[in-house]
Amino acid sequence: MLFRIGLISDTHGLVRDEACAALRGCQHIIHAGDIDAPGVLAQLRELAPVTAVRGNNDRGAWARSLSKHEVLEFGAVTAYVLHDLSELELDPVAAGFQVVVSGHSHRPRVETRAGVLYVNPGSAGPRRFKLPVAVGELFITGNRFDARVIQLSP
Repeated sequence: MLFRIGLISDTHGLVRDEACAALRGCQHIIHAGDIDAPGVLAQLRELAPVTAVRGNNDRGAWARSLSKHEVLEFGAVTAYVLHDLSELELDPVAAGFQVVVSGHSHRPRVETRAGVLYVNPGSAGPRRFKLPVAVGELFITGNRFDARVIQLSP
């Protein structure tokens, strides 16, 4: 079975129409934190089920229910999700994770290290500095996986 998982992070209260268009049709959406407003998750849930983690800017009563990290299984592939990769306190290989999804830096990146796929979809919210506005996709078939970043604007 093919899983198409939408990846989004650092929305900071803004859900762009272009982000929704890019994520439409995904079976699941992962939000890697800095949501900033509960309405963001409600909008994304109109597209697909959402798993979100709490970022450093997610405060208030609505954010207390969000965990600092989540573990998700899509078939034979297990993903670890957190906001800030520098706070990763485990060895993904030893823990059996094939994918690590993070946000925080606003820099989109897809990189494989020691057989683990690290994905940061970048920031889909307000532009920061000269970094692109982007989301990502994670594709999983059996025990194979790959990801890509979708740049929404330069």
